[in-house]
Amino acid sequence: MVKNHLLIPLLLLAAGGSSMVMAQAMEGEEPGASESTAEIRGEAFAQAHCAQCHSIETGFSPRPESPSFAHIVNTAGLTDETLNYWLAHSHNFPAMMDFTIAPEQIDDLAQYMLTLRDESYQPPVQ
Repeated sequence: MVKNHLLIPLLLLAAGGSSMVMAQAMEGEEPGASESTAEIRGEAFAQAHCAQCHSIETGFSPRPESPSFAHIVNTAGLTDETLNYWLAHSHNFPAMMDFTIAPEQIDDLAQYMLTLRDESYQPPVQ
C-alpha cells in the first residue's frame, strides 16, 4: 500500500512530474512543504507544455525569441494580475504560434512563475 504522503509525487511523476516534488519525495520531505499545490501544478504544466520554447527556470530559452520565465517575472511593474492577463493572451498570434493555456491552468502557472522572482535578477549574457 502506498502511503498518502508518497501518493502525490508518484502521481506527478506518472504525469511527467516536477523535479522539485521528486527530490522532496526522495529526501523524505513532505511534498509541497515549501511550495503550494498551485505552484507544483504550475511547474508540472510548464515542464510539459512550455519548456520546449521557454527556459522555465534559469538560463537561455531553447528558442531565442521566447523569453525565459525569469525574464518575464522580473519585468518591472509586473503584478499577479498583469501576469495572468499576459498568459491568457500572449500566445494568440497564429502566424507564430497557436497555443492556448486553459483558464484553470493560468493561475497555477502564474503562481509557479512568480516563485522565480529575484530582486538581483540580471538577464543572462548571450
